This record gives sequence, C-alpha cells and structure tokens, in this order.
Amino acid sequence: MQGGSLRSGFGENAEALFLTSGFRYRRAEDAADRFADRQDGFVYSRLGNPTVRMFEQRLALMEGAEDAAATATGMAAVHASLLSLVQTGDRVVGARVLFGSCHYILAELLPRYGVEVVLVDGRDLDQWAEALARPTKAVFFETPGNPTLELIDIRAVSELAHRAGALVIVDNVFATPLLQQPLQLGADLVVYSATKHIDGQGRCLGGAILGPAAHRKDVLQPFLKHTGPSLSPFNAWVLLKGLETLDLRVREQTRSAVALARFLEEDPRVPLVLHPDLPSHPQHGLAKRQMSGGGSLVAFRVGDGQKRAFEVLNRLRLIAISNNLGDAKSLITHPTTTTHQRLPDAERAALGITDDLLRLSVGLEDPQDLMADLDQALGPR
Repeated sequence: MQGGSLRSGFGENAEALFLTSGFRYRRAEDAADRFADRQDGFVYSRLGNPTVRMFEQRLALMEGAEDAAATATGMAAVHASLLSLVQTGDRVVGARVLFGSCHYILAELLPRYGVEVVLVDGRDLDQWAEALARPTKAVFFETPGNPTLELIDIRAVSELAHRAGALVIVDNVFATPLLQQPLQLGADLVVYSATKHIDGQGRCLGGAILGPAAHRKDVLQPFLKHTGPSLSPFNAWVLLKGLETLDLRVREQTRSAVALARFLEEDPRVPLVLHPDLPSHPQHGLAKRQMSGGGSLVAFRVGDGQKRAFEVLNRLRLIAISNNLGDAKSLITHPTTTTHQRLPDAERAALGITDDLLRLSVGLEDPQDLMADLDQALGPR
C-alpha cells in the first residue's frame, strides 16, 4: 500500500513524522488565508497534521471511501460519528449487541441529551422494520458483534434505514476493511478502533470515521475541530506502519482462527463455539454473502459458569489474558467481568454473554501451539 503519502523535499522512503503542534507562515497574509480556507496547508495539529492526513488518506483508499477523519481512539470515533449528527428530539436506532462503551453512548449518554434511542435484536429484520417505521436520524450497529460474533445484514438494514431518513453507521472493527466493506453494502459511515488490527501490535490508540468527503467537511470536521479528539501524529505514524502489513496479518490470523474454531468445536469439553466461517454459526449464510472471511475472533463457552472460565484462563501459558484484540499475540478475555461487566445480568443473559463465555483474539503464533495451549487449559477430557 503506497497511496496516501505526502513526501517532503528530502525524498524519505518511510513516511515522515511531523511531530509538531503548530506550523509557520511565510507572511501574515498566508496565515489569514489559511484560517479563512483560501489557502491549502496546515495551521494546528488539532485541526490537521501531515502525518495524520497520510493515515486518513491511506485508510480511505483501503476502505474504498471518499475520505476519512482520524480520532484519538475508537470510542472517540463512535462518539463523534453520532454526536456530530444528532440533536435533542432526534431518534437513533441501534443493535443490542454492542461493545460496552458503545452501549453506554447509545443507552445512557444520548438519552441524557434528549435523543430517543431504540435498541433491537440486530438479527431480526422485523424488529428493524418496526423500529424504522418512524423518521430516524441515525442507525448504529457493529457486525460481527462484540463478543458473541452475531451478524447483521448490512444491505437489508441500510435499505430500511434510508427509507426512514437515517444515516447508517457501522462499526467494522472485527472484520477490518479487508474482510467486509459496509459502504459497498449500503452503509453511509464506517468507524474503526485503529487500536485493534490496524495497529496490530498493541502499541498505540487511534480511531477513524470513513465516508463521503462532504460529510467529513461539513459535519465531522467542525465537531472534531472544536471538541478536540485529535489523533497524535506519532500514533498516526505507527498506524501507517500497521496498514502496510494489515492484509498479511489479518488473512493469516483468520486462517488460524478458523482452524482453532474447528478444533474447539470437536472438543466435548466445549459446549459452544462461534465463528462466522463455521457452518454451525447461526448466520453462516449471511457471513458468506457479506464477508470474505470470518475474522480473527472466536467466542466459545466452557461450561459451569465463571469459576470454570477462570480456571481455564488461569491455566493458559501462551495465550495472554487481556481485554484488547487484533494483536499479533493471541489474547483472551472474559466479557462478563471485563468489557461487558457494566450490563445488567439479565441483559447479558439475553444477549448470550454467559458467565462461561470467552472471547479469543487469535494472533500470529503457530496454530498448533495455540491448540496445545487450549487443550491443556481445558483440563482432563
């Protein structure tokens, strides 16, 4: 990937790191023209920076989007994509299966400001149709969903949403731009936590919102300019390096994830395994229609509640316990007590987030080594 490069006069091969807060002007008139948008150029790194702009442009090329806006974190991207769009009296419809912080924004933060929020079972098109029978400003969902890997039909929901006048925002972090392209399926905006697969080595935080250039300029940019969730130039440089190997990493991780999912599915100690590429996944057909691969995440149950789940986690030697994902190292988490611990017990149960559920993010280790680690951690057969 060599698009989205802004080379300096030194002819550097690696992208330059412009670690600067401000910029100089040759004349006072140049400063006035840049602030008035009469002259191209940068004025302040909260508003734009050459290294950050390279990351935005390269990610947009990979996504097939007109433009991108980078943010400090993935949650800053989710927050900005919604808060830049809605106002008191508006209506938002979302899917129930969401990352814990995304759930907080929809279920708690937006209603605090007078925005009506309706959450539906994302798998049920009838529920989407009923919720979108009234005018709606935005629709938000993630697919595959965190942590149960349930899928949402992007094309069908987008068609329903557009009839209701809504803008469709898809969190595509589990699939990455390589395995699923929501914009081509009818979505309007895509958000990412670049902290995950895009960085890919657990080094830094970042986020991005992708979509039409006009939306970035007229809606997102004023919001980002005045609220300040800007991406550090250093982090943007690291993320640029991550994009260079994203394809190689994600495709290899996905191959390993499928192998581990099949291995676990055949194990009598594991009552349930979820991965979109498994024929046993409830929405395997949808996965085949809208994804080119099921991704690097595997969810599985180990039975007998939290005590058993913790026993398995604590016996692992190669796979590390961590709430992060998309890393070159394999990571595993217990969603009930970490990423989704704020949800009420009844809501977690309704979403399939049981006390014995584990979410595995498959890295780049040899799959046979990962299988051996899981086998010994699961205990006697």
